[in-house]
Amino acid sequence: MNNIKLSEYLSSSPVGNFFLLAGPCVIEGEEMALSIAEHLKEIGTKLQIPLVFKGSYRKANRSRLDSFTGIGDEKALKILAKVKETFDIPVVTDIHQSSEAQMAAEYVDMLQIPAFLCRQTELLVAAAKTGKYVNIKKGQFLSPESMANAVNKVRAAGNNEVAVTDRGTTFGYTDLIVDFRGIPVMRDECKCPVIMDITHSLQQPNQSSGVTGGLPSMISTIGKAAIAVGADGLFIETHPNPAVAKSDGANMLPLDKIESLLRNLTTLRMAVNSLDF
Repeated sequence: MNNIKLSEYLSSSPVGNFFLLAGPCVIEGEEMALSIAEHLKEIGTKLQIPLVFKGSYRKANRSRLDSFTGIGDEKALKILAKVKETFDIPVVTDIHQSSEAQMAAEYVDMLQIPAFLCRQTELLVAAAKTGKYVNIKKGQFLSPESMANAVNKVRAAGNNEVAVTDRGTTFGYTDLIVDFRGIPVMRDECKCPVIMDITHSLQQPNQSSGVTGGLPSMISTIGKAAIAVGADGLFIETHPNPAVAKSDGANMLPLDKIESLLRNLTTLRMAVNSLDF
């Protein structure tokens, strides 16, 4: 990254490509994380996509008490740091309480605020004060316009390194929809990069089993639409074998399918860049 600001890195594609936050839902182990990161780095370099490796060091918002939550905070954070050092790419992880902000910031470049927590002032301010880039996921229950309030909390705490991520809006009790008007609206209202989470937006939450469902066959559809309306970045959770992933496997993209998807989306991005609306 040559010691540049993360915001500069995210917009550094020489061909004007989108940036990418991608990786497994949760860190399951060192070998798995390094293998995924290596694969993503190769693709990012080939397609000139600025990459941020994503992995949660702990999953705190599971539906069931017996759900997998992680391998241990420090152990997972050290793995994220090793990914960063090994492949010279920035890394991002979620935090759920203000007390976690400084701890996680010692290891990662970007702190992510989960959608359900995007209005938590103390959490946003704590993340901002670390000086790390802050990615705020839009609550499934909020309008795009209202995300400007969350962004302003980060800026008021002295941090202008911020982005927002759409991950769908609650539709009924067990489904989400994506209103693609929200991407240009958030770009205008928040005046920061807007990311589309093309895997979580296809979740089918609140199933009676307590295990979230998903529609991964629609990942390409959501990705193409997001690029077409001007998303600055994409968020993708991926795993070598989603069927055995310890968290959110139902809506993850198999790792061996990500290059063809990103290649197609890059072609679309180049076409969009050439248009003059």
